[in-house]
Amino acid sequence: MKKIYLGCILAFTTALATCRNDKNPHVGHQAAAVKEMYTCPMPEDSVFSDKPGTCPKCGMTLVKMEAHNHAQDTSQYTCPMPEDSVFSDRPGTCPKCGMELVMVDADNKKSNDIEMSSLLKPTNEFVISSIPVTSIELRSEAIESEALGYIAYDTRQVGSISARVSGRIEKLYVRYRYQKVSKGQRILDIYSPEILTAQQNLLFLLKNDAENTAFIEAAKEKLLLLGMSNEQLRQVMKSGQPSYTIAVYSNYSGHIHESANSGAMNQDPGKMKDISQITEELSLKEGMYLQKGQSIFSVFNPDKAWAILNLYGENQSLLAKGNTVRVVPETVPDKDFRASIDFIEPFYRKESKTLTARVYFDNRVLKIPIGSQVKATIFGNSKKAWWLPKESILSLGLDKVVFQKSDGGFVAKKITTGIIHQKNVQVLSGLTTQDSVALNAQFLMDSESFIKIKN
Repeated sequence: MKKIYLGCILAFTTALATCRNDKNPHVGHQAAAVKEMYTCPMPEDSVFSDKPGTCPKCGMTLVKMEAHNHAQDTSQYTCPMPEDSVFSDRPGTCPKCGMELVMVDADNKKSNDIEMSSLLKPTNEFVISSIPVTSIELRSEAIESEALGYIAYDTRQVGSISARVSGRIEKLYVRYRYQKVSKGQRILDIYSPEILTAQQNLLFLLKNDAENTAFIEAAKEKLLLLGMSNEQLRQVMKSGQPSYTIAVYSNYSGHIHESANSGAMNQDPGKMKDISQITEELSLKEGMYLQKGQSIFSVFNPDKAWAILNLYGENQSLLAKGNTVRVVPETVPDKDFRASIDFIEPFYRKESKTLTARVYFDNRVLKIPIGSQVKATIFGNSKKAWWLPKESILSLGLDKVVFQKSDGGFVAKKITTGIIHQKNVQVLSGLTTQDSVALNAQFLMDSESFIKIKN
């Protein structure tokens, strides 16, 4: 029995000495430095042993623990199939697919950690993509601005037909609104006690004091100033009888409109009338009385017209009087013409919040209907600025953003923009020449996402 105990003690001493020698870094066999250990399959029992056997608590067979000397080997191994998610600190085969495990060094692990941290960033802050990029470019662009508008009467050509004397309308030769009249055409006949008295005074002087030329000339001048024509005056002097009515003639050619203060007409002259009233009868009737100085009709000449163009805010600073304009009428697209800006109204129109430019042109040949819609291209001056393609910028209402290249992905960044010219947008601030942005921002924006902007 003593011999048996002595042999066990010697064996244990030899194993202990071998284990201590193997832990020495100068010993060649590192595998022997790892001591085999066994443990109970039930973790709550916390039973460990340096030899196989059974658990003294539950009676289950102890299982061998896998040990590894991390101080000597820092390499990790993984399955080539990422979906298996198998990692080990020693070589071997994958327990899931049976493939040989491959080594993952520390550098690759660090790189993977960086990529994983990028992928785990919120999608509304960081986007992973490899789409093409671009950057701002300084160059001069010949600015061409698009504008919409309509054809209107040239108000410089508007004529007014007024009553020079008070009286009653005996005969009216104009029957409907927008009727076309020519210069010298008879408009109406008016009976006026004032002009009748002036004729009688002239005839009295001619009959009783023919030598008094000064009074006679003054009487004739008064009749001419009251609206009597030279032909009518000669007829009265020749016949020796006064004319009870005098004719009123138009001094202009064009379309006739009722003046705002004539008879029942009391409408805003700048407001478009209901289309049902275009051929409606005139409110001015025969038998009505006119007051001295009252404006009866206005005559608009359709041969002289304006193209009224609306200029939007981003292009107003580039346009000026004298810029060439190409106008394309909606009714006759094949009759486009060129003109120049003659006047820019110095105020914003209340309805559209735009500036208005007037382009005068001769409408005698084109015959473009008044009120027709037009499209116009305005050729302005050259603009030297920093430009970026329009598709690179995403509009979020009041804010404009781009996707800036950053660490393998893209970050939304707010910028300030200026004018828009064709496919380019002027960049005022927010980017430098060293910054790269996504060429097409739409590819990186989810319509259901909210973008956090980096200022």
